[in-house]
Amino acid sequence: MSFLGIGVRAAILLVLFAALAPLVSLGGRRGWPLAGTLPVLFHRAVLRLFGVRLTVRGSAPGATPTLILSNHVSWLDIPVIGSLRPISFIAKSEVASWPVFGLCASLQRSVFIDRARRGATAEANAVVAHRLARGEAMVLFAEGTTGDGNRLLSFRSSLVGAARAALADPAVERIDLQPLGLAYTRRHGMPVTRRERPGIAWYGDMDLLPHLLALLRGGPIDVVATWGEPIPFDARTDRKRATVLAEAAVREALRKETPAAPPTAPTTAEPVPVRPEAAVARAVSQ
Repeated sequence: MSFLGIGVRAAILLVLFAALAPLVSLGGRRGWPLAGTLPVLFHRAVLRLFGVRLTVRGSAPGATPTLILSNHVSWLDIPVIGSLRPISFIAKSEVASWPVFGLCASLQRSVFIDRARRGATAEANAVVAHRLARGEAMVLFAEGTTGDGNRLLSFRSSLVGAARAALADPAVERIDLQPLGLAYTRRHGMPVTRRERPGIAWYGDMDLLPHLLALLRGGPIDVVATWGEPIPFDARTDRKRATVLAEAAVREALRKETPAAPPTAPTTAEPVPVRPEAAVARAVSQ
């Protein structure tokens, strides 16, 4: 895609955003259903305009309040997940200041966490718990940061505590934790190699604008979003155990879509498939 093509598409999105933002903001204050629907349409337009082809596997969350635990690869994860259904994100506080993406996140009523401040996680858990108790679906990037696209980082269970807090509401009997695996699999119709994945991923100290331009100029991208089976979470559920189960489900989804990906850590022996039950037992024993 040429710089001119990127510019034209960006201008279309800005016009669309300017038209939709006041409606979403007003609808959010008045409780209109379109406040959730319009961001989904906007994110689908982002994917369409910039050549991101999405394949969805599995079933999205139902009526049960759901905390979605997803891996995190790139800023592209936001429009990909946002295009799936009405949803809100749990994001680091820096996202709020990003151009365009920060506005989009705010309009989707995202919960921002200042990771440098003590007590921020507890405060975020309280806000997320309130939203879950109202029946909303919230997305947590459970690795806590983006990776290079070649490996899945361990899921952190601290923010899953919001599910426990939501159960304090007498009207809430159960929360679902639902795994979601995102795999960027093809470019120009050809399988993405191990060497190419870091070019799609956005991690470390990469500047957003140069990475965005380089990614868009690289051509159409195929991404697969795989919904795992919901993990029931009630007052008796072990938070760390449930988090490990979600991580195992995402890891398996990524393994199926990117079979050539290397193991998470270097090994001198043949990799042995690990069942979720074994992963849980190992995590609980530590």
